[in-house]
Amino acid sequence: MAAGATAAVLGLAAAVGSGLGTSASAADSSTLTGIILGVGADESQRIVNWYSSADTAQLVQLTPTASLVNGEFPANAVTFDAIGGANIASSGGFNRHATITGLKEGTAYSYRVGSEGNWSPAYSFKTQDFEGDYDFLFFGDPQIGSSGDVPKDQAGWQETLKVATAANPNAELLVSGGDHVETAGTETQWTSFLAPDELRQVPFAATIGNHDVGSKAYEQHHFTPNTDRSGALYANGNPSSNTSGGDYWFIYKDVLFIDINSNSYNTTSGGGGDAAHVAYITDVVNKHGAKAKWKVLVFHHAMYSPASHAKDSDAKVRRVDFPTVFSNLGIDMVMAGHDHAYSRSYAIKNGAKANPDEQPGAADVYPGPGGVIYVTGNSASGSKYYDITKPDSSASSGAGNGADPLNPDSFWYNSVQNQEHVRSYVKVQVRNDKLVVENVRSGTCAAPNASVEKGSWCYNTPADQPVGSIVDKVTVHPYQGNGQNIQVNVPNAAPGEFGWTIDGYNGLVDLGTAEEHNGDYFSATGQINPIVVSDSRRSLAPWSISASVGDFRDGDKSFSGAYLGWTPKVLEVGAGAQASGSVSSAYDDNGAGLSVSRGLGWATQGHPRGTAKLGADLDLKIPGSVEKGSYRATLTITALSS
Repeated sequence: MAAGATAAVLGLAAAVGSGLGTSASAADSSTLTGIILGVGADESQRIVNWYSSADTAQLVQLTPTASLVNGEFPANAVTFDAIGGANIASSGGFNRHATITGLKEGTAYSYRVGSEGNWSPAYSFKTQDFEGDYDFLFFGDPQIGSSGDVPKDQAGWQETLKVATAANPNAELLVSGGDHVETAGTETQWTSFLAPDELRQVPFAATIGNHDVGSKAYEQHHFTPNTDRSGALYANGNPSSNTSGGDYWFIYKDVLFIDINSNSYNTTSGGGGDAAHVAYITDVVNKHGAKAKWKVLVFHHAMYSPASHAKDSDAKVRRVDFPTVFSNLGIDMVMAGHDHAYSRSYAIKNGAKANPDEQPGAADVYPGPGGVIYVTGNSASGSKYYDITKPDSSASSGAGNGADPLNPDSFWYNSVQNQEHVRSYVKVQVRNDKLVVENVRSGTCAAPNASVEKGSWCYNTPADQPVGSIVDKVTVHPYQGNGQNIQVNVPNAAPGEFGWTIDGYNGLVDLGTAEEHNGDYFSATGQINPIVVSDSRRSLAPWSISASVGDFRDGDKSFSGAYLGWTPKVLEVGAGAQASGSVSSAYDDNGAGLSVSRGLGWATQGHPRGTAKLGADLDLKIPGSVEKGSYRATLTITALSS
């Protein structure tokens, strides 16, 4: 979002301590491989992971790309110490990672890893605005090696990343659905997975798949932020064993991402099972959910998918353990892989279709309170596809795989199911008042498409369904509750029930970007969603509508709702409605503004029966000291009548 007060410029700070035993020197000749740019805890961080052939102290060196001179890093380039340890025997060598902190928004950076005299090639990434709209790309199961031909699988994976990032050059995250490789401990497959340079240019949020979990290689390649590696979050309950595990979270521009190790789903092998994940997710949402406008949960084993894995016993267990928890926690979307086919669920609430009348393939979805959209990614590499599975006679809710009454060839929970044996990826547009989800073809029947090249069928017609064409697109409109969420963008909605409703769909009241006035204050104007008041009572008793607003918040930043004022008005006459008086912004009169209850409209005893429509012009004035951000507040509406 546009900013108002000048954004604080964060200095680049070095992480402290490497924990490595051997000091680096100009004579260091370590071979540096497997470099990947990972997500950090927020927009201002990145985590770089790599392998080293020697156990030496190493660094990430960083500089704004504009500071490079003939490709050389300047003397004042910032460094961040790496930490790590020895790899498992089958991997050989050592792993390293370093967290880059203090990044500035809207800046192109170049970085390299290693030590003085032995640096890797330089790679680049660009930060964008730390507030507001953005896109991220989701990729299902590359599973390099699953076709039996690693080079072909690598070619498909590289082509998907190339196509996806070229079509979406400003996409800010790459998000994984898991199963990066076929065999967890086979480093040749990891080398092929890590081959695309896009993995060094756009931060990658990794997910553990069932083919990744059986070795420490996954953890060696992917150090993730805010990670809980306690035993309960490992399938066997033992973090020190030769397996990978753990759950993690991060916040990126108003989205709280939570990523869990779904390989641990029961307690028979020693882990904490689904209950441990429920506890983790609940704790993260309770502590950090208020800092974000959206909650996206990612794990590998799709609960509501279209192919054979949908009938697996573990999928049925999750469809009992998770949905009600996700609904109650306000999760907006769950993204997963595992079934190598694309699906988009109906809005699912508490393990059942939230709205029985939601139509298959609807372009706009209004989940309502507790509704969650589940997305399953198809193969991003073309190494393996699973064909759509027919419904059975089991239940059409809960753990069942019964047919959709509106589309009997699909499972009851899926709005869209698709399998063409072509590579695809999912694009998610994060907007103020919606999520737009698209499944996009990144290939055709032609090579690179390892599964098809090795003999599987393919019905895609490139003339009609070329690379970049859309398989499915849906706009998810969030439910604003019984209130009206009001949003204003500072540069660098209503509870109650009494014969009244919000006129039309209760969308976000967006005041746009505030306008600066000589550095003294910012201002923004708009209108509330109109309120329709109906009164047909014989008593003709008086009524009144009033409202107050809480603080405007953006994560840990806030300013008082007192700075919001209004001028009520009667939009449509009826029910004896009269407009209440204007209320000034506290910026103008040092008063309480709408931070205390203020009248919107009213009628006296004996008023005529009928219907009225009330509105109000909003006037927001904010001191110039307010920090840049994308702020929201809730206007609480109260109706009274004797």
